[in-house]
Amino acid sequence: MDIHQLRVFASVFKNRSFSKASRDLHLTQPTVSNHIKALEEEFDCRLFDRLGRTIIPTRQAEILYTKANEIIEKADALQETLGELKKEMAGTLVVGASTIPGVYLLPRIMTDFQRKHPSVSFQILIADSVGVVEGIGKHELLLGMVGTKLNDDQMNYVPFIEDELIVVAAPFFMPDRVTASLQELSLFPMVFREEGSGTRREAEKFLGQEGISLKDIRVAGVFSSTDAVKQAVKAGLGISILSRFSVEDELRHNVLREIKIPNMNMKRCFYIVTHKKRTLPRLYEVFLEHLLTVRQARESEEHLLRPGAGGSE
Repeated sequence: MDIHQLRVFASVFKNRSFSKASRDLHLTQPTVSNHIKALEEEFDCRLFDRLGRTIIPTRQAEILYTKANEIIEKADALQETLGELKKEMAGTLVVGASTIPGVYLLPRIMTDFQRKHPSVSFQILIADSVGVVEGIGKHELLLGMVGTKLNDDQMNYVPFIEDELIVVAAPFFMPDRVTASLQELSLFPMVFREEGSGTRREAEKFLGQEGISLKDIRVAGVFSSTDAVKQAVKAGLGISILSRFSVEDELRHNVLREIKIPNMNMKRCFYIVTHKKRTLPRLYEVFLEHLLTVRQARESEEHLLRPGAGGSE
């Protein structure tokens, strides 16, 4: 006996007809008859009395019909449950990320995503923005997040979250200066990330807008990680231009302090990067949808915080 035989029996019982059951189930009438015969042999009883073209269920058939429906319902429920399990996201997401999104943004986002999809694990490959984009270009990565938009027509850049670059110094470094122009700050030793870093590229861009070249700056040190830059600044090696995301804790605990630049906002955007010619697997598509949901929620939150956004009472 199998579930298919029970479905055939239930249809014959309900329709009181082999021909109607065959139409409902899209089976030939001899196939329906063979299934019923197999059940009768298995249970060693007659299930239907054939009276010409009319069939009448026996007492055994009535008992079997009740039990068969229970089994069919349980089988359908089990199939639905297993189907839902198949839909559950599972596997490893490998994401390339530049330092700021990789260290300061993605861990929180991934924690939220994993609550919804506990069978998913993550592997984050930290590199500078150039390295992440090159990895996608070489098909070593499917998805990345970077802090600068490179000139590469093979890539899709989707704006994600806005960031602000700020000037930071140790509390004892320039203790009397709370504000300064970029021109004034360029007279002090500065600490930078390495070439290829999105933060470095954006910092150079903002300096260039003020007519300041790195040749005009005393570069006290170049480091390959944001943490190394922060440690150098804390030690008094110089000042630096860093992401606000990366120094939130240090500012909160007065380990670093911000030197404000009047009338200037050094804003930039983090981008989600994919290859234009690559089709993302379903797991990556779902994660990308999650990222866009995070972006939408953040935009809504920022809108509510704007002056006048709540309307007048």
